[in-house]
Amino acid sequence: MKKLIIPFMLMCVLIISACGNSTKNQAAGDANKENESETNTYQSESGPIEVPAHPKRVVVLTGNAGDLIALGINIVGVDEWSKGSPLFKDQLKDVTTVSDEDLEKIIELKPDLIIGGSDNNNLDRMKKIAPTVTYTYNKVDYLTQHLEIGKLVNKEKEAQDWINDFKKRATTVGNEIKAIVGENSTVTVMESYDKDIGILGNSWGRGTEVLYQAMGMKMPEKVKEMTSKEGYYMISSEVLSDYVGDYLVVSKYNDQDNSYQETELYKEMPAVKSGHVIEVDGNAFMFNDSLTLDYQLKYFEEQFLK
Repeated sequence: MKKLIIPFMLMCVLIISACGNSTKNQAAGDANKENESETNTYQSESGPIEVPAHPKRVVVLTGNAGDLIALGINIVGVDEWSKGSPLFKDQLKDVTTVSDEDLEKIIELKPDLIIGGSDNNNLDRMKKIAPTVTYTYNKVDYLTQHLEIGKLVNKEKEAQDWINDFKKRATTVGNEIKAIVGENSTVTVMESYDKDIGILGNSWGRGTEVLYQAMGMKMPEKVKEMTSKEGYYMISSEVLSDYVGDYLVVSKYNDQDNSYQETELYKEMPAVKSGHVIEVDGNAFMFNDSLTLDYQLKYFEEQFLK
């Protein structure tokens, strides 16, 4: 009899355990489904929009891919400029490249959230695919933009924590640099476009936010004046010396014409003769998302203090 009772009791224990696990699994499954169906109301620049509280498949057509990566958000589609950044090479290697014209591609990606620019095409059609939030470039400052991305994807605290930390680090680095180069030393940031040159203001990517806003470096008065309206100003290489301060940051690309650097006009500029030229990878310096800003800050620290 004892031999029969023991197996019977063991069977009962197994059945009860299995039922308990089944209940737990069902509860976990129900919780996951509930999380997936949860939404938040995001106050976008175009009005309130219902967005997923925990987005799982995001298509981003703006320069905010780095913000999303830093916040741990899964990206399934991204613009070609972001895909070209060496800073995101590993994180975006398997991500599909899309544009505002690739609606079929976007549909196939089954996004639960689309982030675009206010000037993107086909926005009305995108809104039928998934909740679509748009931003106007430079409508808010670069730190507020990161915070807005954080609010959008339910990571506001994480975004604010990074902002607080970045501001402290940038202030420290800026003070160290100014102690060496001089409080009133000026810096010019430029990028060449075919035969013309763009002089960049204090919020046009390429490290301008870090230099002028976060670190408190000064720009030449003429640069400040001419970039105040559009954020940049186009000139010819012949007048470049009129806009270059004590230091020159040159944003470069492999496929651009840099022949101006071989001219006597360029070589005779005081910043060039003094060795005060910092060349940066244009693809790595293009954006002002949190990952890129961290990289830019470290790079400037190394270059100015070396």
